[in-house]
Amino acid sequence: MSTAEKPQKISIGFRGGQTLAARVKPEDLMKLRELLGKSGEWHELKAEEGLVLLDLTRIDYLLVDSQEHRVGF
Repeated sequence: MSTAEKPQKISIGFRGGQTLAARVKPEDLMKLRELLGKSGEWHELKAEEGLVLLDLTRIDYLLVDSQEHRVGF
């Protein structure tokens, strides 16, 4: 699997303080980013953990983990 196809870890922050962590394919992340702030509807996000239905009007932030994690010093 190439780096461009590798799922990315994201955290979605909702009004009220709840967060949802998921791993999603880059194309699904791009689709979500395009819809944020433009739509007041629900969106189906395909994650490795399963299908997530999101109310786009309640999302306050999207954190994309872009750093590699390393073990050691």
